[in-house]
Amino acid sequence: MRLDDYSYIEPLSTRDEREYGMIRLRIHKITDVMATIMISALSLLTVLPLILIVGYIVFKGFRHFSIDLFTKNPAPVGESGGGVLNGIVGSAIILGIASLIGIPSGVMGGVYLAEAKEGKMKHLVRLCVEILQGIPSIVIGIIGYALIVLPMRRFSAIAGGASLAIIMLPIIVISTEEVLRLVPLELKEGGVALGMRGWRVSLFIVLRTGIGGVISGILLSVSRIAGETAPLLFTALGSQFFTIKLDQPIAALPLQIYSYSISPYPQWH
Repeated sequence: MRLDDYSYIEPLSTRDEREYGMIRLRIHKITDVMATIMISALSLLTVLPLILIVGYIVFKGFRHFSIDLFTKNPAPVGESGGGVLNGIVGSAIILGIASLIGIPSGVMGGVYLAEAKEGKMKHLVRLCVEILQGIPSIVIGIIGYALIVLPMRRFSAIAGGASLAIIMLPIIVISTEEVLRLVPLELKEGGVALGMRGWRVSLFIVLRTGIGGVISGILLSVSRIAGETAPLLFTALGSQFFTIKLDQPIAALPLQIYSYSISPYPQWH
């Protein structure tokens, strides 16, 4: 048998081509369904621990959920009822202090990094921001203890808010810088062409254009610090009483959750 005997291959008929196309379509559909099932199963497996934890919390805690939880202070050990009003108010005060310190500083730092020319100072500022971003929160608490609590000789809401401000600072700086870098160059050139000074262009044109992204970064930073416990253990300490004094130990919701969870009392659980 010679090679020339295989030189001619009979072409497929229209019917054969249709059947071949249908077979390939079925294979693609089966593959697509199998991939969808596998991805869905893996996704469910990934979120299953979260579902179990949330379900356990809801199952155990829903019967204790009432308006008293938000309107009353903690009850003494052994008594039923009570709430976490002092923790809610304390957390709001600490977050307010942190926002007053961290938001203006972070936004100004982000504007500087986005608008300033390259140089040693800009490199140093960016290096400090990156270092702050990588420091564990408990180390920030120790720093707050050394710099604020020891000189004041007392734990306080001010120390807690200042420590949380250090945590939120790099988040605001980095998000603000990234957003302002997206502002078109034409807008800046237009402001300069109208005779505006550089700081006015940055403040009234660049920052105003990217204000939506800046606010998103601020909200992200606030949500980041709202659940922090470790820094507050070294700075605010916590309290079982209702207080709004800034220079005294103050309750915070993460601290109450932490102390209640490690306590031996079923009522606190």
